[in-house]
Amino acid sequence: MISRYQDLGWGVSCIEAGFQRPGLAGCYLLLRDGEAALIDTGTARTFPNILSLFAEKGIDRSQLRYVIPTHVHLDHAGGAGQLMAHFPRASLVVHPNGARHLIAPEKLAAGSRAVYGEADFQRHFLELLPVDEARVITAQDGLELELGNSRLTCIDAPGHARHHIVIHDPASGGLFTGDTFGIAYPELTTKAGPYLLLPSTPVQFDPEGWHRTLDRLLAIAAKRVFLTHYSGIDQAPQHAESLHQQIDAYVDIARGAAGQQERYPHLHQALWEFHDARLDRHGCRLDQSQRRLLLEMDIGLCAQGLDVWLQRQAG
Repeated sequence: MISRYQDLGWGVSCIEAGFQRPGLAGCYLLLRDGEAALIDTGTARTFPNILSLFAEKGIDRSQLRYVIPTHVHLDHAGGAGQLMAHFPRASLVVHPNGARHLIAPEKLAAGSRAVYGEADFQRHFLELLPVDEARVITAQDGLELELGNSRLTCIDAPGHARHHIVIHDPASGGLFTGDTFGIAYPELTTKAGPYLLLPSTPVQFDPEGWHRTLDRLLAIAAKRVFLTHYSGIDQAPQHAESLHQQIDAYVDIARGAAGQQERYPHLHQALWEFHDARLDRHGCRLDQSQRRLLLEMDIGLCAQGLDVWLQRQAG
């Protein structure tokens, strides 16, 4: 059973985002010396959970100093406008390439409707509220943020998206990685550990950039990684190697579909075959129907992302 939130230690809590199903997406509360930061926001439906946690922990809204979406995909940033309205002393910290989309979210909403469809957009995301530009801090690579007696460092992290940052938190020994370090749903964890899946979500999959980002993150030698999907994991070098392999495999899958008249079905099938084989080797006991119920949305988005990447490669 997934709790509304989990205290992970080091002043870090993982808050259940309530996106589609429990255990799919979370966001993180960092509390340091009376000051707080939120990393990722979930959707517009998430902020009641955040308000409830603040009340339960006795944290005044004035203590929230930063709202930090790792990137502007809506499961990570869709609730930014609502949070900024409810926490009037907070600053929004966002990648320079993503800031304009949260200040004026119309294009972001239109793009998300194109990916998810109108019905799913309304069911999962609701309205995107604009954020006052005067309250936005653009997270240039290396930006340091004071939080109590500690510092957070923002790291440019292309690969999944060109508007992605990773946040290094020396106090917890962790990296808050959004989608850069993959997704690892609790249902797929076995004796071999978590199963990481590379999310090549539309529309900015960048294989070479992703390889460089993973190498840069490993050089930090963090003790743990905090995933939006879902919660914290250890053994970062082992998992980074798996992600490197998946990047290369995705490129091969995409190139194998390049000559197909209908690329998406080919990509979709090839990705399922790839991950089914890996899940079998990982010791996953879920049957085919259970896997598809859990991962169909992600595999579909990965296939869309590879299709867009092929279009860009063709010029």
